[in-house]
Amino acid sequence: MAENGRAHQTVIKKYANRRLYHTGTSTYVTLEDLATMVQNGEDFIVYDARSGDDITRSVLTQIIFEQENKAGEDNLLPVAFLRQLIRFYGDSMRTMVPSFLEFSMANFAKDQDGLREKLAQSFGPSAFQQALQEQVRANMTFFGDAMKMFTGGFGPPAPPSSAVPASPPAPTPVASAGASDLDELKKQMAEMQARLESLARK
Repeated sequence: MAENGRAHQTVIKKYANRRLYHTGTSTYVTLEDLATMVQNGEDFIVYDARSGDDITRSVLTQIIFEQENKAGEDNLLPVAFLRQLIRFYGDSMRTMVPSFLEFSMANFAKDQDGLREKLAQSFGPSAFQQALQEQVRANMTFFGDAMKMFTGGFGPPAPPSSAVPASPPAPTPVASAGASDLDELKKQMAEMQARLESLARK
């Protein structure tokens, strides 16, 4: 993890005028330069020049914002995914999201390398770019679907539309059933989080 190897990271300092100073090259850089560094696999950490606080997370978030603004129709993050992500900031399941996303993206990156090699050999670089864009969209859709599962209803599933009950169903204790289902879901989510964290450490 980057946080465990800061001695080998490039240090970027952000000043009050929002200028970013690359201490390795003694030059000022832009968010676009930092985006290129990330794409090239160069690790860095950003400090607030005045307070000394680590502001890497906020700067990376700014880079994503800038990339999304200029991506046009090729945006990486669907609106539905962004809405669901925002909802998790006030949800009790929010502690599971970072491990889930980190694990999923790590596996996607591994698959990407294999996909890149196979398509480049068969159809050339342009075919890979198209297939990768489609795979990214599919992956983000998967994230959105998985998150909807976390925030979906806790009651028992509704019967199929084709099923017609012979007689009106008897009243059920909704409150107690909902609480029981919620407890069971929380237990399953805790177990899933433990598994994700275990896999992420490998």
